[in-house]
Amino acid sequence: MKREAYAPSARHIPELNGLRVLLVFVVAWYHFWQQSWLTPHVGSYSLDYLVRSGYMPVDGTILLSGFLLFLPYARSMLLHEAVPDRRWFYRRRVMRIVPSFYFITLVMLFAVALPWGLYYSPKNMVKDVFMHFTFTFTFDPYTYISTPIGVASWTLAIEMQAYLLFPFIAKAAMRKPAATLLGLTATAWLWRGWCLWAFVDYGMVVNQLPSFLDVYALGMGGALLYVKLTQLWQKVKRPLVWETLATGLVAVCLVLLEKLLRAQAYYNGNIQAGQMIHRFPLALLLAVLAVALPFTVLPLRKLMGNRVMGFLAGISMNYYLIHQNLAVHLKRLGIPYSEFELPNQAGDLPWQQQYTALCFGLSFLLAVLVTYLVEKPCARLLKRLFEQRDARRKARYASAAQAVADDLQPGDTVILHLPQDAEAAVMDALGDRPKVVVKEGLGVGKMDMTRQ
Repeated sequence: MKREAYAPSARHIPELNGLRVLLVFVVAWYHFWQQSWLTPHVGSYSLDYLVRSGYMPVDGTILLSGFLLFLPYARSMLLHEAVPDRRWFYRRRVMRIVPSFYFITLVMLFAVALPWGLYYSPKNMVKDVFMHFTFTFTFDPYTYISTPIGVASWTLAIEMQAYLLFPFIAKAAMRKPAATLLGLTATAWLWRGWCLWAFVDYGMVVNQLPSFLDVYALGMGGALLYVKLTQLWQKVKRPLVWETLATGLVAVCLVLLEKLLRAQAYYNGNIQAGQMIHRFPLALLLAVLAVALPFTVLPLRKLMGNRVMGFLAGISMNYYLIHQNLAVHLKRLGIPYSEFELPNQAGDLPWQQQYTALCFGLSFLLAVLVTYLVEKPCARLLKRLFEQRDARRKARYASAAQAVADDLQPGDTVILHLPQDAEAAVMDALGDRPKVVVKEGLGVGKMDMTRQ
C-alpha cells in the first residue's frame, strides 16, 4: 500500500511544540544558572554564552504567540475560513492563563511572601497582588522588579495586555496586511530607539508591550507566509528536495542564532541596550525557524513534533511560572545542603549539580500538578459557565424576536441586530411562524423580518 505523501497542516503544527519547549528550557536554565553559577559544557564546548544570554528566548515565546494567534486569521484570509469570534478569543485566553496564574500568585503570597515577611507593609502587599491580578504589574517598578511573588511572570502581563488589542490588530492586518505589520514594526523601533536615546537605566522600558510589537508582527507575518506555503506545497513534485532545502535553512538559522546569542552574552555595554538592539534579528531568525520546521526532513519533524514535545509544551506555561519562584525559594531554604553559606560563590560543585537537577525536576513535577489539577479543571468549568451564559443570552434574543414578530403589522419590516452566534436560535424560534419572512445576508449580525 502506497503511503500518502506528507503535507504540512495549516491548522495543527506539532513542530512548534518542540520549538516552544526549547525556548522555555533555555530561559529556565538561565534562571537556575543565576542562582547556581554552574557553567555547562558539552565535552570541551562551553555553553556559557547560552546561559548568559538565556533571557533572550523569552522573545521567541512571544513570537510564537503572535504566530499562533494570527494563524486562524491567516486561514480566513487565504483559505476562506470563518473569522475567529472575538468573544471566544478572549475567553480562551482567560481559560488558559488566569486559573494557573492566580493560583501560583496566591501560593507565592501565602506560602512564601507572607510567612517570610517579604513585604515592607500591608499597603505594598495589596498593591502587588492587585496589580498582578489585573496584569498591570509591569507598570510599576516595585510590582515589576521588586515583587516577591514572581519576577518572571512579567511575560504573562505583556501577553494579556497584547490580547486586549490583538483581535483589532488582526482585523486591520486582514484588510491591509503590509501596512499593519510595517506600522507595528515601526512603532516598536521608534519605542526602542527613543528608550536607547532618552534613558540610562532601561529596566522599566526594555520589556514593555510597545517594545515587542515588531516581534508580534513577525509572528503574524510568519503565520500568513506559512499558510501560503502549505497551499504551494500541494503543487510540489519533489518534496524531498524542498525538505532538504528547508532543513538547510534551519541549520543556517541555528548557526546565526549562536552568533547572535554570543554577541548578546558578551555585549560590551548595558546588556538591556544590547537586548533591544538584538531583539528584531533574534525574532526574525526564530520566525524563519517557525515557518521552516514543518517543511524539514522527517527525522527533524519527529524530533520537534512528537508526543513528548506536545506534553511538555502543554505544561510549559506553568513550568515557566513556577521555575524561578522555586529556584529562589529552594536557595532561601538551604535546599540542598551545603557547608558554605554562599555555595555558588564558593564553587561547591556537588551542590551546584544537585541544586540544578532539583530545580529542573521539581519544576517539572509541580508544573504537571498545576496543569492537571488546576488549569485544566478550571478551564473546563469556565467553559461550561461561558456556554451556559451564551445559552441564556440566545434564549433572550429569541424571546425578544418572537415579541417583535407578534407586534408586526402587514407590510412592516424590521431589521434585527444580533450577535452571530444568536442568529440560529432566533431562526429556530421564528421558523414556523406564518406570514413572517426572515431574510439573511444583510451583513454580520443583521436579520430582516417582514410581515406579509
